Amino acid sequence: MALATELGAARVGTVAIEDVTFDPVFREICASNACGQYGKCWTCPPDVGEIDRLIEEAKGYSYAMVYQTVTELEDSFDYEGMMEAGNTHNRLAQALRRRMDEMGIENVLHLGAGGCRLCGVCAKKTNEPCRHPALAMRSLEAYGIHVSKLAEAAGMKYINGQNTVTYFGAILIRE
Repeated sequence: MALATELGAARVGTVAIEDVTFDPVFREICASNACGQYGKCWTCPPDVGEIDRLIEEAKGYSYAMVYQTVTELEDSFDYEGMMEAGNTHNRLAQALRRRMDEMGIENVLHLGAGGCRLCGVCAKKTNEPCRHPALAMRSLEAYGIHVSKLAEAAGMKYINGQNTVTYFGAILIRE
């Protein structure tokens, strides 16, 4: 938790896996393609895998270390600011992964916010296999995790005020 804060997380908390709310309906939300990544990224639905299998995989962990980033925007229509905040959050997630790998921490599943964003252009878009399958990050929503309830269970706000954007990530850990 200290590492996540050191690397830039605004808040960090833990939640027992049995207190994480899973709901397959989030896959339907992904299928609506509001983010534009459905079927265009190896780590997004439908390519990420069957929702029931992913939920079962996640439930095999003991707890989640949940972290959030909160970024102020110029206004509630600041799309560029939202995208940059998402990229900043993803850099934090990748830095956490690197540091945990360096520390030899195993038996974890890193889940981020939205699509992977590791590569500038996902190999899916050029009909190639994933270039970095060991580093590619799947999203909380792809696993059917109800993020607003996850935030609440971790003692965090899901919405952090007017003209802000909040992103969440989690590292699922086995004991």
